[in-house]
Formats: sequence, structure tokens, C-alpha cells
Amino acid sequence: MLVGHFALIVAALFAGAAVYVNVAEQPARLHLDDQSLLVQWKPAYKRGFTMQASLAVAGFLLGVLAWLQTNNWEWLLGAVVILANWPYTLLIMMPTNKQLMAMDPARSGPTSRALLEKWGSLHAIRTALGFAATFIFLWASMS
Repeated sequence: MLVGHFALIVAALFAGAAVYVNVAEQPARLHLDDQSLLVQWKPAYKRGFTMQASLAVAGFLLGVLAWLQTNNWEWLLGAVVILANWPYTLLIMMPTNKQLMAMDPARSGPTSRALLEKWGSLHAIRTALGFAATFIFLWASMS
């Protein structure tokens, strides 16, 4: 089933991008001074948000299409799990994101660093959801 394989690929891309942020980008940026840390995070966040939001929607739509074609509920479950990144981001992460985006890098310090550390922890949930969707789509493709 080609559509299901595309759903799996998109979910794996989402998970890969998310894990990169948590294991490479975020730890590296935390070595920067407070001002540089915030300056680096802002454009990286904007680009990452757009990329991962698009992948989550694409994975959802492909998963739903695979479910409609096969009537296999596992595709729908994977679709819901990958789309769960949207409400999680909007409801749980967005308050932290907005605080960080509103901060003036010239006034950064322990507060901005603490928020960025919190952001990294919150982002790990997005990584987990991406991997969960990937494994569910893999499971669905083997059924």
C-alpha cells in the first residue's frame, strides 16, 4: 500500500527531525552564552515549526487515506498520534514559545536560559509522538 508507506516515511522524517533537535541542536545551543542562545533559537524555532507542522499534517492526511483504503484502524491511530503534535504544541508548548519570542536578546539571562531548557524538555514529547506514530504506521504496514 503506497499511501501507507508514504505515511510511514513522513512520520519517520518527523521523528528524525525532532530527535535531531533534542540530541544535537538543543544540547549544542545550550553551550552558547545567554544572548546568543536566544538569538539562535528564534529563527531555528520558526523554521522548525513550519517544517514539523507540515510533516504532521501530511502524516495525518496520508494515515487517514491509508485507513480509508484499507479499513485498518491502525492507520487511523498513527494518523491521530502524529497529529497530536498540533494540540500539544498549541496548548502546552506555545506559552513557553511566546515568552521566548517576546524576549529581547539584549536582556537575556537566567530566565531565558531556564525557559529554553524547559522548551527542550517539552520538545522531547514531540519526539516521542513522532516515534510512536512511526512505529504505529510500521505496525499497520505489516498487518
